[in-house]
Amino acid sequence: MALRQLSFLGDEILRKKSKVVDVVDDKIRQLLDDMADTMYNTKNGAGLAAPQVGILKRLIVIDMGQGLIKLVNPKIIKQEGNQEVIEGCLSIPNVWGKLMRPAKVTVQALNENGEEVIMTGSGDLAKCLCHEIDHLEGILFTDLVTQYIR
Repeated sequence: MALRQLSFLGDEILRKKSKVVDVVDDKIRQLLDDMADTMYNTKNGAGLAAPQVGILKRLIVIDMGQGLIKLVNPKIIKQEGNQEVIEGCLSIPNVWGKLMRPAKVTVQALNENGEEVIMTGSGDLAKCLCHEIDHLEGILFTDLVTQYIR
């Protein structure tokens, strides 16, 4: 496992759409592990998307305190309600803002073994899933901010 270099605001990779992963193999599993290590070794990291480490693949890792989630090709298939949230981003240090996110989302993806998984998250997990999946589309939380917090 290795720590990866983070991409920061201004790096054009953060604005590009990530490519679908066709095969979940050892190389993809290694990348997911590297992303998790990078997230855990960065202050305030709860999630990380592959573009944030310079790779345009549809991969995310999340740990909201209930254990590590690794998702390949995640997509939101259902969303419910609304919640006002406060977000920041490892790629945009020291910037925080209020925005609206769904209160609950259902996500379809593959796990690190290439098996289909469907998971539902609400509250902070829904926020994090939306944030990381947005990264795969080249969307940053700052695109959605209604009010910055100083």
